[in-house]
Amino acid sequence: MDIVAPAEVLDTSFDLVARQDAADQALGVLRADVDEVKARLARIARAAARPVPGGADFAGPEVKSFVDGYLRRGRETELKSLSGAVPADGGYAVPREIDAAIAARLRNLSPIRAIAQVVQTGTAGYRKLITTGGTASGWVGETAARPETDTPEFAEIAPPTGELYANPAASQAMLDDAGFDFQDWLAGEIAAEFARAEGAAFVAGNGIDRPRGFLSAPTAATGDALRAFGTLQYLASGNATGFDANPELKLIDLVHMLKAGHRQGATWVMNSATLAQVRKLKDANGAFLWQPGLVEGQPDRLLGYPVVDAADMPDIGAGSFPIAFGNFRAGYLIAERSATTILRDPFTNKPFVHFYAVKRIGGQVLDSDAIKLLRIVA
Repeated sequence: MDIVAPAEVLDTSFDLVARQDAADQALGVLRADVDEVKARLARIARAAARPVPGGADFAGPEVKSFVDGYLRRGRETELKSLSGAVPADGGYAVPREIDAAIAARLRNLSPIRAIAQVVQTGTAGYRKLITTGGTASGWVGETAARPETDTPEFAEIAPPTGELYANPAASQAMLDDAGFDFQDWLAGEIAAEFARAEGAAFVAGNGIDRPRGFLSAPTAATGDALRAFGTLQYLASGNATGFDANPELKLIDLVHMLKAGHRQGATWVMNSATLAQVRKLKDANGAFLWQPGLVEGQPDRLLGYPVVDAADMPDIGAGSFPIAFGNFRAGYLIAERSATTILRDPFTNKPFVHFYAVKRIGGQVLDSDAIKLLRIVA
């Protein structure tokens, strides 16, 4: 049996005590860090709980100065230090936070904008080159010569543009009320007015000081290989009184007129009156072609494709195009200036203050093979 010397016992005891002290010290540091994190979280929570005049979503200094100084009280002197708030076209460019809120609401309110291709431009005009004939190619052996291929054909897209404006008004008493969520109200009012005007222009705009809608494009019954660039193909159906005897077959034909690549991401577009008739259609087995979305946020479907209810689409009638089907992200282009400008007008309609908002927007068919139309014959 080994006998431990008293010195060895003492050294072991000191070692255990030192380890315990080190552990206690590390635990103390950890507790201090945790307490500091808790204190920071508490400060952040208290700050977030404080009411911010004009809304907490736009609490940045630029937005606060723009809203409190110019929009609420009309003081332009407070805008001199803001790089984004410079007079342009009779108004001031709104801060990015407010402009982003307007754009987000537009995507929710404007049905065509939600499915089309949207590009931001920094100038009044926008031009885009696209190939219409494709690029020639061929197969060769590893050491064979590579003959020159044909030159691809190009077409230029220059969407007609116009100035879209809204002119919401609020009383000065509302503006002076610190509890009035001014930014949210202004973004909602502008977006609602813009969406109503956009909806009509993107569908049937004539291209004069406004976008050219896809229903204003030339149309023909010929296939993709025979039509001129920019001309939409239509499928004739029905008569002056409405659909054919078997309209569901026409809808199936319309789907398969679209190229397979464009069917990935395709959407039906029609108004509520047409939609009411389409929802009653059944296949040969008696099953409805319409399939309601079973999950919140999931779109209703027709023949497996989402349906967009666009109020500006025409009703079923002789010579009309009540139904469109296509990949609008490939088929329709929306070009817009990213900056919205606002002019404060407290004089025209006292005691109300008007906020004249302007944005430059253009639109045109981009790929005429990507959108098909159903036409009711005369």
